[in-house]
Amino acid sequence: MRRALNRFFLFFVFLFLYAPVLILIINSFNASKSRIQWGGFTFKWYKLLFQDYAILQAVRNTIFIAIVSSAVATILGTLCCIGIINSNKLFKSSVFNITNVPMVSPEIVTGVSSMLFFVMIYKLTGLFKPGILTLICAHSTFCSPYVFLSVFPKIKQVTPQISEAAQDLGCTPFQAFYKVILPQIMPGIISGVVMSFTMSIDDFTISYFTSGNVQTLPLSIYSMTKKSVSPEINALSTVFFMSILILLIIINIRNEKVDLI
Repeated sequence: MRRALNRFFLFFVFLFLYAPVLILIINSFNASKSRIQWGGFTFKWYKLLFQDYAILQAVRNTIFIAIVSSAVATILGTLCCIGIINSNKLFKSSVFNITNVPMVSPEIVTGVSSMLFFVMIYKLTGLFKPGILTLICAHSTFCSPYVFLSVFPKIKQVTPQISEAAQDLGCTPFQAFYKVILPQIMPGIISGVVMSFTMSIDDFTISYFTSGNVQTLPLSIYSMTKKSVSPEINALSTVFFMSILILLIIINIRNEKVDLI
């Protein structure tokens, strides 16, 4: 009886979480613009989606910014972990506290402060005009702590003597890191990349204050809500959801094969 109740509770939780997504997917194939009336099955909204230049441009901007900012954040977060791994406890604790600030502070604070900083730099030097560059800088800043928290536990598990042993066997310090240390911390780096990419694509608040005239997908959708949200957004959201779902399935299958080996 208890097992049945647990399964029912689990089913209810998953239903609560994914029912809105399921409704969104169904409506992406609804010929009617109504969200409560079924007008027949159609691929019309997908066809219109791939013909809408504004949405496609917003998607391109979003993906480009997410790729670049996640790459920058991964490099910064990983280098930070490597830099403090042999430091004293007080310094590590200070870095951890500083790293946690962007994660626990409200996004509107980060967004407004970033906007004021970029505007000040632009007025003083003519650099960092609000646009793609400022978006990349802002996204890299708030994504770096997630990379740090993903990589640091992995690099902490690495035995320090391994790098020294590799250098004794003829490796340069760079080769010792690239061939010995990097493969061991790679799972943490991959987790940090995925987390950064997801956070960048999903961000609205910080992008709103630092985007200038550049449109990202969240900003584009927000601008549509002032009038009416086109069913094309249902199709776009379905494409994103299915892409992420397929990616997760591939990653899980790959991890299972690695575990079996």
